[in-house]
Amino acid sequence: MSTTRHLVNRRRRLATVAAVTGAPPRTAAAPAEDRAPGAAGTTDTPGPEATTGVDAGTPETVEATDGTEKAEGKSAGGDPPRGRLTRLRIRLPGVLCAATLLLGAFAVWAFTSAGTLRDDPSRQNAALTDISRTSEVKGQITEAVGAVFSYDYASPEKAERAVRTYLTGNAVEQHKEMLADVRAQAPKQKLVLTTTVTQSGVEHLDGDRARLLVFADQSNTRTGKEEETTYAAAMFAVDAVRRGDTWRIAAIDTFTR
Repeated sequence: MSTTRHLVNRRRRLATVAAVTGAPPRTAAAPAEDRAPGAAGTTDTPGPEATTGVDAGTPETVEATDGTEKAEGKSAGGDPPRGRLTRLRIRLPGVLCAATLLLGAFAVWAFTSAGTLRDDPSRQNAALTDISRTSEVKGQITEAVGAVFSYDYASPEKAERAVRTYLTGNAVEQHKEMLADVRAQAPKQKLVLTTTVTQSGVEHLDGDRARLLVFADQSNTRTGKEEETTYAAAMFAVDAVRRGDTWRIAAIDTFTR
């Protein structure tokens, strides 16, 4: 009775597995004790049940089989094919060569750009960046202009001393020509020329050389029998050079040429 019940349950399990997996149902073998030795359909080779110890058609066997297949598929697809590795080996030197060329091109561009910036006059103009040096040259040239373009008939030596102190190079002869009439008429008309800088700006500053634009007011007073004063405005540019700690006027540009 128990053998028959076991056979019926086995057949039900096989039918359930077949319905789930879509496989054709297998016929359960008869118990070993109901088969005679040498009967048709019998074999001494152990079946799946004897080999695994678990029914071949049970859900546990199906899950184990699926898991094994998935694991095998993952292991088989984990490593790249041999052809892909070969292509990667071939492409790697080409990629490195391209990267080297790009880096070389960038280095050339950066060097060229740096040279262009160094050669750009606006980059060399310290008047845009060096506030201390710009203020220094502006203050000293303002004082120099006021001194050399002022003249008092009563003390001409003061004007000569200012020329020796603040002028150099071509500026000496230029100044001499510009004030020739004043020197000639000063003793007769008792002239007093006073120059006051109202505005000045450093146009360019590079090391020990600078160029400034100067705006000045001039008053010319005759102190004879009838005192008379005339006023005039002046605009000119000066080139300055630094000698030691002193900035001197090296050239005067009156924009008349």
